Amino acid sequence: MSRPVGNTKLKAARQHAGFASQQALADALTRAAPQLGLGRMEISARQVRRWESSTPPWPRADHQRLLVHVLQRPIEDLGFTAPWTTDTTQPTNARTTYTAQAQGVPLPLPQASTGVQPSTAGSDYAAITTAHRRLYWTVQPAQMHPAVAEHARLGTQLLGETSGVSRRILATALAESLLMAGRIEFFDLRQPDEADATLVRALQAAGEADDALLGAAILAHAAFVPGWAARREEATERMRAARTYARRGNASAQFLAWLDAVEAECETRSGHPREALRLIDHGEQILTTAPHHEDPAWFDWFSPVRLAAFKGNTQLVAGHYPQAHETLTAVLADLPEEAGKQRVVVLGDLAAVEAARKNPEAACTHAEQALDQLALTWYATGMERIHDVRRALQPWTDHECVQRLDDRLYGWQTTLSTLQR
Repeated sequence: MSRPVGNTKLKAARQHAGFASQQALADALTRAAPQLGLGRMEISARQVRRWESSTPPWPRADHQRLLVHVLQRPIEDLGFTAPWTTDTTQPTNARTTYTAQAQGVPLPLPQASTGVQPSTAGSDYAAITTAHRRLYWTVQPAQMHPAVAEHARLGTQLLGETSGVSRRILATALAESLLMAGRIEFFDLRQPDEADATLVRALQAAGEADDALLGAAILAHAAFVPGWAARREEATERMRAARTYARRGNASAQFLAWLDAVEAECETRSGHPREALRLIDHGEQILTTAPHHEDPAWFDWFSPVRLAAFKGNTQLVAGHYPQAHETLTAVLADLPEEAGKQRVVVLGDLAAVEAARKNPEAACTHAEQALDQLALTWYATGMERIHDVRRALQPWTDHECVQRLDDRLYGWQTTLSTLQR
């Protein structure tokens, strides 16, 4: 039986451009990213190998820009087939929208029509979005995400069947739904590329609704993606845009403090904890001095105690262990009962403080408490914290408390859950 020959068009274009190996093309794409305003990106030889396979995946939008720029050929001439052109059993519009969104390719939103949906369609759709907002805090992300994503697809289709006030209400709820999907992808499932694409679509919907404050929230969440990857300039640019939109939207003191907290976390991840602490101090001042504006109902993920949680993490990274311990202990006592995901993160940070202070027993105690919470509410960001703690505990591997933690971390159910996610 003959072997698949792979994507010969891309391979030929690569070789014609002078890149003898897949690694050489990967390096060229990586170097080109900043030139195109895409920030610092890492394209691997493995990714190029997938593109040159017999069933190449449709590249993401930013990857398409890189390939076209470096190889100087249209994407259609590089052996890729748009996923919505392969299935002729669906109507073109539905097929294009559904598959492109699944691949993370932003699409123009449907234009307003004379409307075939009743005037209540927007408020009916928004009611489901509100229910999802409440369920997010307790439903497992692997169950929640498909429901939210499908709801967003429905909202996108309904936009083309509504007009006037109903369309604006629908667009606002759609933007919130897409923001929630992006939050789940980034924080709960640790899928940053998917989250980045989803947040672009969320911003499109917020623009359709002309909701500047919702746009600011989406842009700030988008800053987390490069921020956590230590792409400082890209994160700063997105935060600058977020602050501009917040100013247009008459943001509340609490919202402005959250923006400081987001930028502080990005600075911390980029190795600038001193600047992060300055931002958090500014956020604390804003909470006491900025004029009052009502928070929108969807802004339910931040409070003064969560600003303190950001502060404790930054103090930890900065090496201010006594202060971090004091801050995080107070946060743990003040967290509301339903804040299970935040509790995991705080317990993980407290465990990291104790590990840094060479106190493995206390570190393991906090880590095991975090695992207890994770058994109730899965949170990939929280699990990352626990794995970071375990790496810090390596010098005490032979201690009974660390071996007990390993038994919890690598039990059958925990290991399978981690691999499945």
